Amino acid sequence: MLDIARLSTTQPDFWEALRRLIAWQPEHETRVGEAVNEILQAVQDEGDTAVLRYTKRFDRLEADSLADLELGQERLRLAFEDLPREQRQALEFAAGRIRAYAERQKGESWRIEEADGTVLGQKVTPLDRVGLYVPGGKAAYPSSVLMNAVPAHVAGVEEIIMVVPAPGGEISPTVLAAAWLGGVSRVFTVGGAQAVAALAYGTETIPAVDKIVGPGNAYVAEAKRRVFGTVGIDMIAGPSEILIVCDGQTDPDWIAMDLFSQAEHDEEAQAILVCPEPLYLDQVQSSIERLLPQMERSDIIRTSLSGRGALICVRDLVEAEQVVNYVAPEHLELSVAEPEKMAARIRHAGAIFLGRHSSETLGDYVAGPNHVLPTSRTARFASPLGVYDFQKRSSIIHCSPAGAETLGRWASVLARSEGLTAHAQSAEYRTEGEGRE
Repeated sequence: MLDIARLSTTQPDFWEALRRLIAWQPEHETRVGEAVNEILQAVQDEGDTAVLRYTKRFDRLEADSLADLELGQERLRLAFEDLPREQRQALEFAAGRIRAYAERQKGESWRIEEADGTVLGQKVTPLDRVGLYVPGGKAAYPSSVLMNAVPAHVAGVEEIIMVVPAPGGEISPTVLAAAWLGGVSRVFTVGGAQAVAALAYGTETIPAVDKIVGPGNAYVAEAKRRVFGTVGIDMIAGPSEILIVCDGQTDPDWIAMDLFSQAEHDEEAQAILVCPEPLYLDQVQSSIERLLPQMERSDIIRTSLSGRGALICVRDLVEAEQVVNYVAPEHLELSVAEPEKMAARIRHAGAIFLGRHSSETLGDYVAGPNHVLPTSRTARFASPLGVYDFQKRSSIIHCSPAGAETLGRWASVLARSEGLTAHAQSAEYRTEGEGRE
């Protein structure tokens, strides 16, 4: 029998037990940090030479130069054209929907003119160059290539540099096909912290970028954390998460499989079901026990569910909402009779799937909204990846003489209150009869 945690809000220590359940701390954090520091410094000091050395060491991939590890556009095109027809069509279908959704996120420049002729506004411009990290470990993720590259294109980014590890020279043709379809500019078969360092600092061959996006292992995540400030990053992603609220009326097999869909990512993934019906929780556990042996990644799912999963019994759906807002899950399924009403009271979640037929898997691939989402409770303050992550905003201030007169007088008062006399006189010089002491 699968040992999955059972919690109830009637327990006196429920909220503390929930806090412990969802807490996540990367293992071997000190060791990872030390290794990443060494790699970042080496790439800064040695450029291509260091990247080649670490690629040989970690990915068993030798090359005379980094240029030998670059895959040209022809290789990407052939990968796309050589895909089985159905896979090619699926990628095109997904890319079209991701693009259509992203188009609605574009920020636009704007200006307003005040009565005295002063103009205020905001100028929106795309980033010049973005780095896209694509994992090459336990699974290939062409969907992540599209989710990162397509919004960047919609934003107007001119150059997308993709890095992807190719252990032993092996690389997924589907990932390369997605890079072609997503409009990636250049692809290098390097990974790990050394790839992040190359994107952040630039080498003789890999150009420095303005922002790095895309998921990776603990070393990649730590490298992104440490280069932030030199470049922008999308987020520090933790393990995948799903929280399902069900009223007990959905087929328990559906819910079990939805829990599996996130648990199969890796052993640290988290899958939680919240329901006010204890008998239904028993039914879902029975479905889990029956269906789990059929899963190709059953060992990973079992470890994930027994280590970080939970079936939580609440008094009612109002209490379920409180649990959701505390957990702030990456993926939230509201498998209830009136999902829209419940969603209106949800404040913290990366993506919200409404109704019994909206499985999280659809969001991972083809629904359209981005599947790069805040994890580890960061949905309290963070948002899904979007076009806005590849755009920046500049403020526009164009003062008329009358505007400079009015604004200058008040700015002078505030500047002098802060003891910043040069600030005050800079404003006063533009007002009549002031500032020329």
